[in-house]
Amino acid sequence: MAANRLSDAATPVVSAFYDRFPYPGDPLQDGPPPGYNWRWCLSSVVAAVHGDLKLRKKTPRILDAGCGTGVSTDYLCHLNPGADVLAIDISEGALALARERLQRSGAADHVASLRQEQRSLLDLKNEGSFDYINSVGVLHHLDQPEAGLRALADLMAPDGLLHLFLYADAGRWEIHRTQRALSLLHAGSGSDGLKLGRDLLASLPETNRLRKDHEQRWAVDCAADANFADMYLHPQETSYTLDRLFAFIDSVGLQFAGFSNPQIWDPARLLKGELLDRANDLSPQEQWSLVEQLDPDISHFEFFLSQSSVQPCTWHDDMLRSARAIRQPCLWGEPDPVLGRDMEPIALCSEAKSLLGSIEEQPDRPLGELAPVALIRDLVQRQILLLVP
Repeated sequence: MAANRLSDAATPVVSAFYDRFPYPGDPLQDGPPPGYNWRWCLSSVVAAVHGDLKLRKKTPRILDAGCGTGVSTDYLCHLNPGADVLAIDISEGALALARERLQRSGAADHVASLRQEQRSLLDLKNEGSFDYINSVGVLHHLDQPEAGLRALADLMAPDGLLHLFLYADAGRWEIHRTQRALSLLHAGSGSDGLKLGRDLLASLPETNRLRKDHEQRWAVDCAADANFADMYLHPQETSYTLDRLFAFIDSVGLQFAGFSNPQIWDPARLLKGELLDRANDLSPQEQWSLVEQLDPDISHFEFFLSQSSVQPCTWHDDMLRSARAIRQPCLWGEPDPVLGRDMEPIALCSEAKSLLGSIEEQPDRPLGELAPVALIRDLVQRQILLLVP
């Protein structure tokens, strides 16, 4: 495949930046990636968005649009066995590490096909449609993010899903100040800028808000030079408020299908008593706006989009009894302790463990023949069971 045709005005600068600082800076290792991220598992994503697993007779096609050094592609391959996977990035330096990462992890052995190519997400018109598109931390680095979102929308299958991660204004206040300070100091986006940036945050007074924010929130994530540079030295960046985010989505006619970190947007995380009662009377979007105002640490939005409006399935008791299910693919550490899809400890009673075992041994039996409906509903609500109509 020919090299990326530089379709976006920012592409040459951004590509050169990531050639200098291939991102993310996660170390290479032999064998499969550690743990999991359910947002990169299509079965788990479909169940979270739709409330059940839509039966698919074809091999799923997955696009990793802006794969960087291949961390996301590695998980997409291991968590979606049998899929066709295309991973693209504009940086040949990042792709070189991605190819080595996936070769060492054996990712290609888990999928029907794997391609890793230096291309822009704006130049994929001849690739057909994809059932799942993952584009994390990419569109906000385009000169025209709307053109990027429109290009991804055109690549979605009619029942496909798109997962995006975009910067949020409020939680990046200190980062933006630091970026502007380094710009005024003519730090640049190379090795000199990296040294100056680290020196700046280390030499500010200990009580300085920018230094404290970095040390308390970002120092561990920014230990790798590539990660520090991506946060403080990037030459092209856009961030959003919630209102601008929904206007951005509306601009291309896509439908919001839910946050991929829904617990962050639950008012119960921040409020209680009468205040929570008042919050619960609000519409979902008003609740999210309230959370945005109350939590200035929210530094990004992560969410799913669909071509048409999604109405999650409502499961009545009789439907649950007649349904089949699979075990959540993203469980870890069994038999004890069990970690849930967000790596949180979950308590499973003996009846729940027995049900999970029965489902693996007898996948075609209706759930009502295996356990009481109350137990089934509890495991479904906790995303431990994924329902099949």
